[in-house]
Amino acid sequence: MSVDLGLLHTSSRLLFSVPLRPVQGQRFQPTGFPGLGAATFQTRAGVSLLVESAQSMANRLETVCWDEGRNGPVDAVNGVSHVTITRSGKFFTDTMLEAHRLNSPYLLEGANKSFAKQLKADLGELGDGPIDRRRLAEVLLKYDAGSLIHGVFLAKKELAGGRLRVARALSAFIEADGVSTAASGGVKNDHVNPQGDTKKGYGNVPFARDEFTAERITLYINLDLGLLRGYGLPKPAVTLLMLLSLYKVAALLDGELRLRTACDLVRVDDGPVRADKPRGWVLPAVGEIAGDLRGAIDACGDLMCSASHAYEDKLSKGKADKSSDSAIGD
Repeated sequence: MSVDLGLLHTSSRLLFSVPLRPVQGQRFQPTGFPGLGAATFQTRAGVSLLVESAQSMANRLETVCWDEGRNGPVDAVNGVSHVTITRSGKFFTDTMLEAHRLNSPYLLEGANKSFAKQLKADLGELGDGPIDRRRLAEVLLKYDAGSLIHGVFLAKKELAGGRLRVARALSAFIEADGVSTAASGGVKNDHVNPQGDTKKGYGNVPFARDEFTAERITLYINLDLGLLRGYGLPKPAVTLLMLLSLYKVAALLDGELRLRTACDLVRVDDGPVRADKPRGWVLPAVGEIAGDLRGAIDACGDLMCSASHAYEDKLSKGKADKSSDSAIGD
């Protein structure tokens, strides 16, 4: 193994603070919330701003592992357990893309109940009394390893009364400090009928636009190493979860951080990404992590399910046809 995880196996957290800046100019557009707009808040240093939420960043950390062209995982993570849902034999969605992962209604509430029944059978002994966290972790690893990294809440009452939940182990968010509003605006021009009915999309429509500038923009990343070890899984599985988490972070930072049309960010420093905790630990290159991740996936092959699930077909056990795009971890 080329990636040295020794320090991570004895640390409680892996923390990064990565300075960012706009690719061009000074302005950027933060995430907006219904009824709230931009999320500004007061700190001792002045006005700060939530640029990207933990929920959105979780999606982005998963997106770097997904190949939209083939509707499947990128090569580096191929073999990690996940569930693909098909309709009429064609790709429909996947737990790697679903906001609630294994708790996706397209998986548990569909016409075909075979997977829901299989999941209930695997979790059956958790129905009453205290939750056996190790057993829950084993089942989640079997079907969707990402649930142990990004968290999941199996809210169905048929599954231990809806008490099965796992917190996020890997979380990230982007904040800006020392922010000021950059107000601007424009007009949607209709050169054919400037006086047309704007309710129907005609006419000239003026609009206001608020962007922001900031003294500092920072991406914060938090990997709860204690939680990963606390699942009670075999050490090869813990190593897999660590490497998969590191791959997501490295791939995110190695790619494009274009969050929105008017929010295109890059790292301020192109040098090594050093951790705040354990202090000085350096994030390896994405290619280096990918090499070790392949070995970790192979080492955990017996712990993860390779099967298929479709609305029309029952869950089948055993190795999936690698040419099929309706597979768990193929």
